Parts: sequence; structure tokens; C-alpha cells
Amino acid sequence: MPRCTAAALSALIFCTTTAFAQKSQFDSLARSSLAQIDGRLTLRGLRDTVRILRDEWGVPHIYARNTDDLFFAQGFVHAQDRLWQMDMYRRMYEGRLAEILGAVALPHDRLTRRMRFRGPLDDREFTSYHPDGRRIFEAFANGVNAYIAQAGDKLPVEFKLTGLRPGRWTADVSLLRTQTAMPLGQARDELTLAGQVRQYGAVEANRRYQPDPWRELAVPAGLDVTLFGEAVRSSLGGLMQDMPHPALLPRYQAWKASLPSANLGARENSPGSNNWVVSGRLTASGKVMVANDPHRNVSSPSIRYLVHLDAPGWSMIGATEAPLPGVAIGHNGRIGWGLTILGTDQADVYVEQLNPANHNEVRWNGGWEPLRVRRDTIRVKNSAPVIVVLKSSRHGPVFYEDTARHVAYAMRSTMSEPGAAGYLGALQYQAVNDCRQFLDAQVAWKAPTENMICGDSQGNIAWNGSGMAPRRVGWDGRLPVPGTGAYEWAGFRTDQPRELNPERGWIATANHNTQPTALDPPLFFMRANESARYKRVADLLSKGRAFTMEDFMRFQHDAYSAAAARNVELFKGWTASSPRAEYGRKLLAEWDATYRRESPAAAIYYYAAPLLPSPESAPALSSSAREAAREHAIIGALDSLRLHQGELSSFRWGRINRSEFPHSLVSAYDIPAIERSGGAGTVAATGATFREIIDFANLDRAMVTNLPGQSAQPGSPYYSNLVEPFAAQQYFPLLFSRDAVEAGARHRLVLAPARF
Repeated sequence: MPRCTAAALSALIFCTTTAFAQKSQFDSLARSSLAQIDGRLTLRGLRDTVRILRDEWGVPHIYARNTDDLFFAQGFVHAQDRLWQMDMYRRMYEGRLAEILGAVALPHDRLTRRMRFRGPLDDREFTSYHPDGRRIFEAFANGVNAYIAQAGDKLPVEFKLTGLRPGRWTADVSLLRTQTAMPLGQARDELTLAGQVRQYGAVEANRRYQPDPWRELAVPAGLDVTLFGEAVRSSLGGLMQDMPHPALLPRYQAWKASLPSANLGARENSPGSNNWVVSGRLTASGKVMVANDPHRNVSSPSIRYLVHLDAPGWSMIGATEAPLPGVAIGHNGRIGWGLTILGTDQADVYVEQLNPANHNEVRWNGGWEPLRVRRDTIRVKNSAPVIVVLKSSRHGPVFYEDTARHVAYAMRSTMSEPGAAGYLGALQYQAVNDCRQFLDAQVAWKAPTENMICGDSQGNIAWNGSGMAPRRVGWDGRLPVPGTGAYEWAGFRTDQPRELNPERGWIATANHNTQPTALDPPLFFMRANESARYKRVADLLSKGRAFTMEDFMRFQHDAYSAAAARNVELFKGWTASSPRAEYGRKLLAEWDATYRRESPAAAIYYYAAPLLPSPESAPALSSSAREAAREHAIIGALDSLRLHQGELSSFRWGRINRSEFPHSLVSAYDIPAIERSGGAGTVAATGATFREIIDFANLDRAMVTNLPGQSAQPGSPYYSNLVEPFAAQQYFPLLFSRDAVEAGARHRLVLAPARF
């Protein structure tokens, strides 16, 4: 063992002491930036006194005496906990990241500005969400700005670290189309499929795609599939969706603890949302129960924010997103609701024929029609401003031009329609009393497209395939179409599927194909065999009776994989040729196909599965050849695990399926990682971080999780307090009655109006 010299020891002590001192400085800076959550604040803009009670989990319960004050206070509270996140959201969806990130963000800003909703911001837009929509959004914005003014120099620590200032919040910021990525993804899918038709022909391209529901693929008349190269498809790329990383001020860049950490945790991109609602005749309490664990990326701060709103005419509790007023998922005391992505095709690519003599005109119904052309200026950090030319046809924004072939590509989507900002249709649920009214209220929910489930205090259960759906007559939207007039939307569909009080006593969805097979044309096409989670949930619900809260908690954390269970059989009934391979084979043969975080077999299977012979090739192999191939897969898996996890005794699934919570700017504020059970293809999908379970027998015992905490402010007691309970699969109650909230309050803040 080498000896440690005095000089080396001194250097080590110096580095350790310096790092500790810098960490202490970051901690002190964060604590000095915390928002006031106790006492009394006097604010301009309030009409009356508002009380905000935070419980031991950091959930704010807001009690106001009128609608304006309620949403003013909600904006204020959201900003207290999440202002940096909100300001980055604003920059991201306004296309203003290059201002703080430099030229690297130009592709994002160009694309975002092309696709932005251009209004008008009139009553048709505001009242699409709620009859008092303008008041609600303006009050929320006023509350955000009131916090910025009240905080003064005590803004969240990220503003101090970067020298940035939050922009003024306006009513339209909450109306930005945050679901931009979904229609863009649908348009890219059209372009990809068109490229495959060019390469393989329509029949083979369709066979490779394996659409569900199955339909023959028809190339639209007049569409030239030779037009679809990679350059067209890549022009819809470049959207940045992770938290931005602006540079720190020079004095902080020199601190070792300022180096940002990479997120090396599980990056599950598969669908993973589940919801179900069960009739009281199947529950132990005799009342309806609602469960939802919608899937989003794991991040710090959390995507979602829990809040309770209470005022005359308002009583809602559950999850929203920091920039949005209201409650998107939760209950109002009479109904509870949840969602999973439905997938309705809300976008189409139009190939516009350019006038060779004037590329600002396109062919329409036999004549030439001018494009709308506007210029915009993107400010770029450390560079000159960039002028971008934004063109739109009657179908929507032009995202690519091929002037050599005299064509342009435009995207029409529901994002350009009034009322299409995501999740805000839930504002109307405050007036809904039962699931029948809930189904009627789905006309206000235009985006994103969701499987909306409902349960109510009267015993009803329901489901609706919600979201604005273009009506296409004679075509199905799977491929781009000519923009010359033959393929236009004929308004919007009214035949979205729904269900009320089915005889089986339960309803469940899990991002699978929920549309009736006879629906023509289908609302969407998905790839076949994406229904494993639904089948598992349906199996659990079909076999049970007298369901309890504990049952639903267990179901939401179910980590069983039917696909893995089928392959486990491949490792039974034979013996490997080496002790090492036999060790792995035996573990796999005895595995119950459940991805528990402590499981070594799950970790081995993760690396072995891709090395197994495909189902198509395996039958052609002899018995000995199949065993040799399986042994090869086991050895390959053990080698990979030894490389990544060391000795056999340390192998476990949780070291692969690990969630990390790095701070976007400095490692000093990182939250320790957690190992998790479940993962892609299981009910316990990695991205399920917010969960709710509602039993109408006792709404004070509605149970939730959120991750990593309510506050995004390092140093707050609610910054990471929900991580360890989450890792242990523990929930906490979402207190609802005033008595329960008062008894559970840990912080009390009074907002009082300024008097002149």
C-alpha cells in the first residue's frame, strides 16, 4: 500500500476543507433566498384577506373569499415555491432561450416561434377554459408578479447565481402551448412513414409499422413520396425540453461545488401512465375509488405541483403544473378524475406547391394564394441578434422550404385553435357535480388528448377519450397530404368514445388503444402490442373484490413483466456448461419476473434479453444450439454487470433503474439518487412520480406522492422531503376538510390587501 506523504495529506485536507466551505456558502446563499411561508404579508392587488396553510408535506391550502383573490394567491404561492422553474418555462415556450444560452438554443427558438399560437388573445380564447377565464389568468399573473415585487433581492437562489431577473408574468404566459412536442412528434411520424414508403413502398412500410388498429396504407392522391428526405424531418427537431442551464456569474464558476452534475439515472422514454376507477360494489368502503399515476420525466424540480383551492364557488385539490392556475388532476369533493395520454392525431403535414415566380405564394384550389410573412428578432447571448422569417399558409406555419423543387412544408395542428393550451380545460370541473356532467364538460378539454376517468360521490364511474380531434373525410392523416385543397379538415369530430357505469364495475386505461375498432377513420394509429400494462391492470382488477387503499398502492407499484415471464421459461430445464453461467441461469429460472429494486435476476435479465435469439430465429435452431445461445446471453449479461456493478454479490436491479435529481446549475444542490422497482413495460413505470388514490368514503385519506418535493428552492424543508418516502413506496394524505387542514397545518401565512 503506497504511503501518503505529508504534502499529499495536506493537499487532500485543503481540497476537502475548501469544498466543504464552498458547499456551506451555497447552503447559506440558498437559505437567504427562501420565501416567507409564515406570518403576514401586505400586498397590492388583493381585495380581501387570504390564508395559506402549508401541511407537513409542503402542500399549500389556499382559503380566499373571492375568485380573484383565490387565483392571485395561487400565482403568489406557485412563485414562492417554483419561480425559477416558471421563468425557465416562460423562456422555453416563448422561444427566448438563446438570450441566456447563446447560439446553441437558436434551433429551439426558431421552431418554437414558428409554432406559437398567434391569437387572437380574445374572449374566445379565454372563455374556452372557463367563463371567467380572463379574470382567472390575469389574477394568477398578478399574484406571480406580486411575489416578484415582494421578494425584491430575495429571489430564488438561481437568479442570484446567474444574475438573471424573472420576466413579468402576463395572462397569456399560462396559455402557451406546452404540449408542442406532441403535435410535432405526430408530424415527424408522418414524415418518417412517408420516407419509408419512398424506400419500401406502401405495403411493406405498413407491414413494418404494424399499425393498431390495422388499416391498409393509402398514399394520398397527388403526393410525391420522393420529396421526403431526412432534411425535411430534421427541420422539426431541435426542441429543448429539459431545464435550461444558463451560465453562472464568474464568482460562482470558480467554486468546485458549482460544477453541474449530469443525470445518469434511468431515462425511460416509454409510455407509462395508468389510471382506473372502480365502482363501490367492488371496494371495501362501498364507495367509488379513483387511481392515477400519470407518467412524465423524473426531474428536479418536479413537473407537478400539489395545491388546494378554496373560495366561494371553488373547492379543488390535486396536481397542476407550476405555470398553470387551477387543478389538472384531483377532486372537487364531488368528483375525482385522472388521465393518461390518449394519442389522438392532432397534426397534419401539408406539402404546399410554391409559385415558381414568387415563393411567397402557394397553390390553392387552382390559383395562387399569398403566404403570411412576418419577421421576428431573436436576441442571442454574446452574439448579434438573428432575424428569422416566419411564413404561414392557410394550413399553418411553414417549417421547411425546398425552393429548388418549388415546395414548402406546413404543419396544421389543433395548437392553433382557441382553447388548446394544455390541461386548462380542468378549470371547468369546479362546477361539475357528477360523472354525467363530467362527460359533458369534456368539450372544454382540448389538449393534450387524454383518457379522462371520473368517479363521483354518488357511485358513478366514467371514461372519455378527450381532446380536440380533426375531422378528416376520405383520408386518415397517416401520411402528408398536398396542400392544394383536396385534403382539408372538415371541422372537428364529436364521436370520441366514452363509457358510463359499465357492468364489469371498473374502467382502466394505460396508453393502450382505447378506441372502438369500428371507429372510422380512427382517432389515432399506434404500434401494435403496446398494451402490456393495461392487461396487467385489467387482470388485477378483474380478479379482485373489496379493494382497499392498500390494494391500489400495491397495484401502482406492481413491477411484474409478462414479457419477462415468458422468457423466464427459456432458462428452465437445462444446465449450463460452466458454474458461472449456471449461477446466472438458476437465478433467472427461479425469478418471478418482477423488477424489484433488490433483485439480481432482474439486473441479469436486463442485459441478457437483448442477446437472446429472436422468436423468429429460435425455432430454426437445434435444442443444443438454443441452449448455447441462451448461455451466451447469460455470460454476456454477467460480464456487463461486472463491468458496471462489480462483484456478483452486489448485482441488483435498482442500480440500473435509479432516479437521480441533479440541480440544473450546481452540484451543491443535488438531491441523492434513489433506487427503484419497476420500469418500462411494468405498471410501476419509472416516470410515474405523482400518484393519487381517492376513496370517496374519506376524502381526507386521499393518498398521493410527488417527487422530489413541493418546493424547488434548495434549503427549503420541502425541497427533497418526499424522496425517501417515495423510494419506500410510501404515500401521504391529501388533506381536504377544513378541520383536517387546520389540524395538520405546519405553516400559516396571511396575505392581506394594502390599504391606501
